[in-house]
Amino acid sequence: MPEHMGNLAPAIDNSVASPLAPCQTAPMDANRDTFETRLKNNAREIEALLDALLLPNALSDEIARPETLRGAMHYAVLNGGKRLRPFLVVESAALLGGDAQAALRIGAALECVHCYSLVHDDLPAMDDDDIRRGKPTVHVKFDEATAILAGDSLLTYAFDIVAAPETALPDTSKASLVLALARAAGLGGMAGGQALDLAAEKQAPDEAGIIRLQAMKTGALIRFACEAGAILAGSPQDDRQRLRAFGEKIGLAFQLADDILDLTSDAATMGKATGKDAARGKGTLVALHGMEWAETELRRHVADAEALLAPYGVRASTLIAAAHFIADRKS
Repeated sequence: MPEHMGNLAPAIDNSVASPLAPCQTAPMDANRDTFETRLKNNAREIEALLDALLLPNALSDEIARPETLRGAMHYAVLNGGKRLRPFLVVESAALLGGDAQAALRIGAALECVHCYSLVHDDLPAMDDDDIRRGKPTVHVKFDEATAILAGDSLLTYAFDIVAAPETALPDTSKASLVLALARAAGLGGMAGGQALDLAAEKQAPDEAGIIRLQAMKTGALIRFACEAGAILAGSPQDDRQRLRAFGEKIGLAFQLADDILDLTSDAATMGKATGKDAARGKGTLVALHGMEWAETELRRHVADAEALLAPYGVRASTLIAAAHFIADRKS
């Protein structure tokens, strides 16, 4: 158990933390339409905001917005996707009474970071992918240099969005969000995880190494998404730690589900190439332990995540549904 859990452990009911059969007891079963409607509505709001943030007109203190670069950034962030990370920001904030419009802006900033990572991940020097979300990747649609600059600009713009006057939060909250997002995205988070992932092509890591790699590359931004809701709501430290721990659990679940889909799904369904980890000899927990173990472990992570939110009662039902959605998704 992570050290930051502290005194949260006694609040977890171990009777909840048993593996669930897929789509058996998940709250989504009774409320699937409500959950999916909320997810889609949030995606539309985030996309409208991102579109507005990436208009051609230069902002105050900007000199100009080169159209090719702006177009590549716009293409990168509005090229489809479920907008799950912004959804987690918005719903975590809603759980704790945070400002909805501020949460949308923090969600948009996080989506800029996530999409930058996809643009760079797809580059020939990295994973070398030509298709993302069923469409040409940015370096294919534009060119490699533009893709690099688009990723750089999206990362930078994320912190602009957090700090801007339009994000109606106290400066102390903005500073906390900037720090947390920087830690999640940088050397000790997502970017560091990508470096470990590249190294894994040459020497497969052991189980602890795989878990560390995945917690950084995939889990760090998901953890931030959940913790950000508590930060912007100005919640007590216990809430922040609980939401952070929830994010860690569903981050682990997300990566396990991704690794399972990489072996069982196809490019048409996933909107990207599949089977590449196995082809490159990269170690995954699925390859290490087998499919049956992975599916059981996936359910355990979801059950643990659900147990963490038990103190919030029915108010946490949407976030719990999100955890089950992560495990049950088909793409």
